Amino acid sequence: MAESTDFPALTSRMPSGGTQSLPPRRIRIIGVPLDMGASRRGVGMGPSAMRVAGLEARLESLGHQVMDGGNIRVEEAETRTPGDKNAHYLEEIAETCTRTAEAVLAALEAETTPLILGGDHSLAAGSVSGVAEFYRRRGQRIGVIWIDAHADLNTPETSPSGNVHGMPLAALVGLGPKRLTHLLGFTPKIALENTVLVGVRDIDAAERENIRRAGLTEVYTMRDIDERGMRAVMEEALRTAGRGTAGYHVSLDLDWIDPEDAPGVGTPVRGGATYREAHLAMEILADHGGLISFEIVEVNPVIDEHNRTADLAVELACSAFGKKIL
Repeated sequence: MAESTDFPALTSRMPSGGTQSLPPRRIRIIGVPLDMGASRRGVGMGPSAMRVAGLEARLESLGHQVMDGGNIRVEEAETRTPGDKNAHYLEEIAETCTRTAEAVLAALEAETTPLILGGDHSLAAGSVSGVAEFYRRRGQRIGVIWIDAHADLNTPETSPSGNVHGMPLAALVGLGPKRLTHLLGFTPKIALENTVLVGVRDIDAAERENIRRAGLTEVYTMRDIDERGMRAVMEEALRTAGRGTAGYHVSLDLDWIDPEDAPGVGTPVRGGATYREAHLAMEILADHGGLISFEIVEVNPVIDEHNRTADLAVELACSAFGKKIL
């Protein structure tokens, strides 16, 4: 994929309306229309849906400089066979993740902030690998905040479906097939002490054992958010992800939000975050200033209502990149 890396010089000009109080960023959009990791098709159109919802223009209205680097090349499921029944399309997904990792690494080397648009969540095995490799070369590690209804800590041996979009976090902490765990030639990609799950509410039985096996302790369920509130949970998550790291990657699966507000997602589950809770989480994230890369996944226009889930995804990205009410 040919890309230009030229941006005009940044300025500190406040955009009209006074909605952005953070320093402007140079943002590179990377689309990954991956649609092989789940049973339900449609999320491959997610990057286009978010672009149609005005992502680039709305970020630029906040004072950021945005370049759309286009889409990563992805194979069509209809032209391939699923392969291993315990990890469907594993080879094709691993190839896409490698290309994604290389594109993210190139974006960071160009001193831009990667904004990755999915596609199903299996792409995160690649995006996080690229971020981790960039900072590994500098002797630093990264934190990860995984905001999702699901833990994504299955392996082929524990997955009840064989869908790889339930495996990327496991791969990043070193569990699962080598084709995913060793992307870019090293494993694990992230340290458990800097990895946080936020908002989970649908975890497979065997996946619970994987969480214990991996030693992941920073897991906040929707009950934690109900009982303690979004602010307390996000403040703790940010402290954990930021402790001793260069910053943190945020992986936002739109199925974290209740289907009432986000109907067009890959795997909807009742009982998720509300519209306002989701914005608050992103606003707190922006306030802390440690964001080094961001991705939004699992937007499915096929089952959406007038593109409103993609529109919400764009709104949340704007909040994460500093949009304020006042």
